[in-house]
Amino acid sequence: METPEQIQARLAARFPAAAVTLVPNPAPAGMAALLVDAAHARQIAFFLREDPELKLDYCSNATGIDWPEKEIVETTRSTLADPAGGPPRTIEQKTKRIQPGYLEVVYHLYSMARKHGPVILRVRTGNRTDQVTLPSLTPVWRSCEFQEREIYDLFGITFEGHPDLRRLLMWDEFTGHPMRKDYVEPDDYEWEPTPHEEVLEKAKRHYAAPEKEGTP
Repeated sequence: METPEQIQARLAARFPAAAVTLVPNPAPAGMAALLVDAAHARQIAFFLREDPELKLDYCSNATGIDWPEKEIVETTRSTLADPAGGPPRTIEQKTKRIQPGYLEVVYHLYSMARKHGPVILRVRTGNRTDQVTLPSLTPVWRSCEFQEREIYDLFGITFEGHPDLRRLLMWDEFTGHPMRKDYVEPDDYEWEPTPHEEVLEKAKRHYAAPEKEGTP
């Protein structure tokens, strides 16, 4: 199978207007991923499926990731000569910047025809608030259908072009997306049919019986 670097080079040649970035993986497996911009994600997905050398005809897994806003500290070093003729001095300057948050979908692709894989494809939203729409890849790999529904349900990513985008695990009236890192778990567990342990204790506190008159 071609390396991620080779696939990136071919995608850059085939889709010159697309942004295709190689994302290294520091884990022991070291499998780099291909980050593609949302505008070209479906075109690139079709190419990966139909290309005779790759034939990535199966998506085994699609999962969501929440990347909240975070502060990045960058250090720059400069060398100053000593006017008195002494050794030069190194000065460090630290600057802080805020990296905006975003949501991400990661697809693991295999070829049943060629017996190779995985190729890891990543697509990111514009932010975590009002730019959370990505193209559905279900029209490319039907196995993405339920997995994209789960991501929509738990992370709040809207998949444009999905054939049946609705909640999968939570009910329609549920508020929020439980896999977001800033999700606050409620203490109202009236929906829990068999509360127990920590859930039961929180439910008891939420529905504490009112004190009787005259009780100190």
